[in-house]
Amino acid sequence: MSFNFKKSYKFATFSAIFISLFLLILFLFFHFFIAEISFHLIFFIVFSSFIFSFFALQYRVEKFIYQRVKKIYDDVSLLETSSFRNQSITTDMATLTKEVQKFAKDKKLEIETLKIREEYRREFLGNVSHELKTPLFTVQGYLLTLLDGAMDDKNIRKKYLQRAEKGVERLIYIVKDLDMITKLETGDLNLDLSEFDIIEVIQNVFDLLEMRAAKKNITLTFDTKYKEKIVVFADQEKIQQVVTNLVMNSIKYGKEKGTTEVSVENLVNNKVIVRITDNGEGIEKKHISRLFERFYRVDKSGARSEGGSGLGLAIVKHIVEGHNEKIYIESEFGVGSEFSFTLEKVK
Repeated sequence: MSFNFKKSYKFATFSAIFISLFLLILFLFFHFFIAEISFHLIFFIVFSSFIFSFFALQYRVEKFIYQRVKKIYDDVSLLETSSFRNQSITTDMATLTKEVQKFAKDKKLEIETLKIREEYRREFLGNVSHELKTPLFTVQGYLLTLLDGAMDDKNIRKKYLQRAEKGVERLIYIVKDLDMITKLETGDLNLDLSEFDIIEVIQNVFDLLEMRAAKKNITLTFDTKYKEKIVVFADQEKIQQVVTNLVMNSIKYGKEKGTTEVSVENLVNNKVIVRITDNGEGIEKKHISRLFERFYRVDKSGARSEGGSGLGLAIVKHIVEGHNEKIYIESEFGVGSEFSFTLEKVK
């Protein structure tokens, strides 16, 4: 075991040695040139001086350093860092330096994290404002036009009221998704777990979105004909929402006369993976890491013209992770995209 000799002890030791050597030389001078003194007495006095000097210097140095280091701890404690509050005050300079460096590094990391969060908060508030402002101004514009006299024309009145209704529906859609993602992000995700056939759920989504896909001549299909059920254990309603959002997303960014294909494959450890693949426009690599952020859009103008709240993929990610499962994305710009997620399979 190596013995760690404190630097303050080294300082006191060498200082005591210097004092003792000085006294030894002084007494030897007296012994040889002035009056003879017993070597035993000289040794006793020098040794006593060494012991006294060591403890006196050590005490003074410790007190001197402690008073100044304590002020550092008191100043640092104002920043409410638990790591400093819970530690005893050290007077060892090497240890103190390490602690201060670690504290500075942690604080720098905290500041950088806060800056990132602040930037994210500003961007989020800007996106919320923009998403709500667009349909609000649309509804306001149609209503003001009607109030300015267009209400007297029956055809214009009906058309503008229908358009205003669509704007209100979009507002409701955004608010509902905002409410849902707020609950998801605060951990308020109540899962109603049950056993169900994932193939049936996917087929229900196909039936639901068939007309939307037909407008762009996009074919919704399975990769093969599934003759047997594939039973999974999850929240059926929320998993249907996941599939709906992903298929709707593939339609939104799919090309005319394209295809959206869904497959379900077995994995190890009683897991299955659901893949939603399209041959649409694809996604550039620079966007992939941010796709699951709230309101993040690859093509802002095009995406808004297609509708949606901009929260679909963020909701998908939270639901999948709420099941303790994984979601993946692979995409090649100009070729297409594939979103996939895992589920627990019933034996």
